[in-house]
Amino acid sequence: MRLVSIASGSSGNCIYVGSDHSHILVDAGISNKRIEQGLNEIGLKGSELDGVVITHEHSDHIKGLGVLARKHHVPIYGTKETLEEVAANTKLGEYPKELLHPVLPDADFQIGDLTVEPFSIHHDAANPVAYRVSYENKSVAVATDMGHFDQYIIDHLQNLDALLLEANHDVNMLETGPYPYYLKRRILGDHGHLSNENAGRLLNYILNDKLKHILLGHLSKENNYEALAYETVRFEIDQGDTPYKAKDFPIEVAKRDEMSQIINL
Repeated sequence: MRLVSIASGSSGNCIYVGSDHSHILVDAGISNKRIEQGLNEIGLKGSELDGVVITHEHSDHIKGLGVLARKHHVPIYGTKETLEEVAANTKLGEYPKELLHPVLPDADFQIGDLTVEPFSIHHDAANPVAYRVSYENKSVAVATDMGHFDQYIIDHLQNLDALLLEANHDVNMLETGPYPYYLKRRILGDHGHLSNENAGRLLNYILNDKLKHILLGHLSKENNYEALAYETVRFEIDQGDTPYKAKDFPIEVAKRDEMSQIINL
């Protein structure tokens, strides 16, 4: 099983998850050209994709979806409400609407030999979800765009082998930065984005001996930077009430315009 961030950040998100035989994307929020370049770098073509699972309808998660659907007829999965918003988005252009397949939070479904489990998250979108993907005895998750976490989310992130987790902003940078007040309120609110500190706090609930890799993703361009996200999350783990230390886990920050390393499980 493999996990690779093709792009992750407030300007565009696209994560590859796959086995030897099945290949999916979590979100397609960058240009189709960049999606195909990323797939080529790991030895795949767009035509080999078995599906795209969409977390929610914001443009940094669906930007490349129309071209991908037109060119390769890739099935698109998301909650009914998310797909209604996607279908209504004229910026995506024309593509076969029969490619849209609604899914339900907490109801597993199969894409090839991958088991995909959507679970609800707190974000200001129609009916947003994060995804846990399993193959045989391995599981990975992509969890971003979460205003806060609760026991339900903690429960869905147990016993993972790898995780891409949102570390969107530094609270102080956001509060003192150039964003208008309403936008600061939105990001800091219960249906906004996870801060560096809260990403570290969430990790303390889900660290386990199986966990082989942590990717920090969806960083804000204006309100965060890589070293700050990395160090803040490590600090929260080291201060946390767990038997683990940050040095026990490979932690990497996923970049907005570069591939992450390929995480092989």
